[in-house]
Amino acid sequence: MRITSLVLSLALGLATAPAFAQSADPAWLDDLSMQIEGQKQCKIAYLMKVQEGELGGQKTYEARVQCEDGRMFDAQRIGEADSFTFKACEIQVC
Repeated sequence: MRITSLVLSLALGLATAPAFAQSADPAWLDDLSMQIEGQKQCKIAYLMKVQEGELGGQKTYEARVQCEDGRMFDAQRIGEADSFTFKACEIQVC
């Protein structure tokens, strides 16, 4: 009984994680959304691993994008004026 409630709690927590990542909604996410829709025909279902950082005095932006059609991309941008680069997340075999 306790295991069932623990599993249910974890599932609910994981289900809300992508929504939490989007609730911060920094302005650069709008840029990301427009760019990936234009270049990859990807409507964003949700975002994961949304991060901002700094590299060599320039801001960096990273996110994993889950498209509505199931595709996933890692998006990265260095600086404010540059475009995002997108790398498809594909199945890897070791």
